[in-house]
Amino acid sequence: MFSSLRRIAPLVVLCVGCSSPRVIVASFVPSRPGVVTKTHVNVTGNWLAAVSMNDGTFRRSYFDLVQRGDTITGTVRTTQFFFDIVESSWDSTGFNITGAMKDGGTVRRQEWHGRLVGDSLRLLAIRRPTPTAPTTPTSSALATNASAASAAPPRPQPELVAHRVKPGEGALPAKIAPPKRHVVRDNGVARSPAMGWNSWNKFAGRVTDADVRAMADAMATNGMREAGYVYINIDDTWEGDRRDSLGTITSNSKFPDMKALADYVHAKGLKLGIYSSPGPTTCAGYIGSYGHEAQDAKTFAAWGIDYLKYDWCGARMLYHDDEMPAVYQVMGDALLATGRPIVYSICQYGRQDVWKWGAEVGGNSWRTTGDIRDSWESMSNIGFRQDVLAPYAKPGHFNDPDMLEIGNGGMTNDEYRTHMSLWAMLAAPLLAGNDLRTMSLEVLGILTNKEAIRVDQDPLGRQATRALVSRDSASVRQEIWTRPLANGSWAVAAFNRGPDSALVKIDFAALNIDTRNQSVRDLWAHRRVRVRDNSYTVTIPSHGVVMLRVGR
Repeated sequence: MFSSLRRIAPLVVLCVGCSSPRVIVASFVPSRPGVVTKTHVNVTGNWLAAVSMNDGTFRRSYFDLVQRGDTITGTVRTTQFFFDIVESSWDSTGFNITGAMKDGGTVRRQEWHGRLVGDSLRLLAIRRPTPTAPTTPTSSALATNASAASAAPPRPQPELVAHRVKPGEGALPAKIAPPKRHVVRDNGVARSPAMGWNSWNKFAGRVTDADVRAMADAMATNGMREAGYVYINIDDTWEGDRRDSLGTITSNSKFPDMKALADYVHAKGLKLGIYSSPGPTTCAGYIGSYGHEAQDAKTFAAWGIDYLKYDWCGARMLYHDDEMPAVYQVMGDALLATGRPIVYSICQYGRQDVWKWGAEVGGNSWRTTGDIRDSWESMSNIGFRQDVLAPYAKPGHFNDPDMLEIGNGGMTNDEYRTHMSLWAMLAAPLLAGNDLRTMSLEVLGILTNKEAIRVDQDPLGRQATRALVSRDSASVRQEIWTRPLANGSWAVAAFNRGPDSALVKIDFAALNIDTRNQSVRDLWAHRRVRVRDNSYTVTIPSHGVVMLRVGR
């Protein structure tokens, strides 16, 4: 009876004790009529894996699968990603699927292994370790995103348990066409780079209301506030995963009352920052501002928010990179319309040459790289590549090479002084990311060096450029950077990127700086130095810096 069939429809098999019929997909070979070569339980359906985040929210992953014979197609939506299934296969334990998603100029791929257990689908995300060496920057961006998976064996992650839900649940919302471009009026804030603290580098997704209050307490009493640090910024994971009946964004149980928290921070003489995304979800999978930009801006203003970090992440599920400027413009307009002075921090990792349009969409700063890590390799790889961006920095609008890692333990204090000096020379936002309650006095001294901070906050708003590089190999590289300051002064930083201490000569004539009748001051030694024949020679430790100010 099967001789004329290549495939047959799914067979419904009844079994005693089963809550519902089980569907079997059977594949047949025409040359051997009636012989079943493969049988697989049909996994067609919309599957939801909901993981409690222990804050009243759930991280939801949707696997919308369609099985035809041995092939599985469909989509996977998880946190900030939306994958099309492009490959599938079966083995003795279940099935394997690979999802692909275009992300800027690259294609992200993710693999899962799945198996049906009763009425649930068990899924393992297979993650492959990435190389630790930094990637080579492209001509259009300075991002330091992780490179493709290496050939190392896959690392299985904790298993997800998914159950069938109704078709269409978890589908992407309809795409809202980006608006026509225009220049957003300057908001008048952040005339010098923002200074404060951000929760991510220390707490990541564990941050709570109590943590934020504790950081505000510390900043208000340890001298940081007096040194210029004012923003206490909450990064991702403060949000709920659902809006209320009026569409208002909500916080989760870790943050029971955002208005009360803002009032507490303001009472300390500080300001409160918050985080969102132009996408439906944030990087961590919480609710984003997509389609609710004006409503969220009004909510943030009503809470008393003073700073918004706006992270691209979830927006890439709907938008292409060339639509970024218009998408960011929407929130720039929305913040301006509230009438509240709110710093607008654009975070999209240096893609689409953001430094060329960030100010036009209302940005006070814009990330120029991927995420920093607490290591010399990461910090130096990011910081020393910012030279080409100097023309785009000006009062109210600054390049942002990411937050400070000072005090988190991954670098030496010499390296942390280099970190602070380089960021100050770059006119970068100074956002500490360590535990302000427990840091050492030496780390506090690095963060609160008022002479280095004065360079960062200089009202001219110009960024430093690389003036000289030693002729030695890269392994013993020495660099001198200069930054013009207000009133005709200069900041000069000599960096030793090599593995050993080095004697470095700073030839001011070669830098076109005249030191005659000018004060030259070492900003870390806090003393004047003697300049002879318009030059200064100093020993600099490995990965260390000497930072000078010429003039008042």
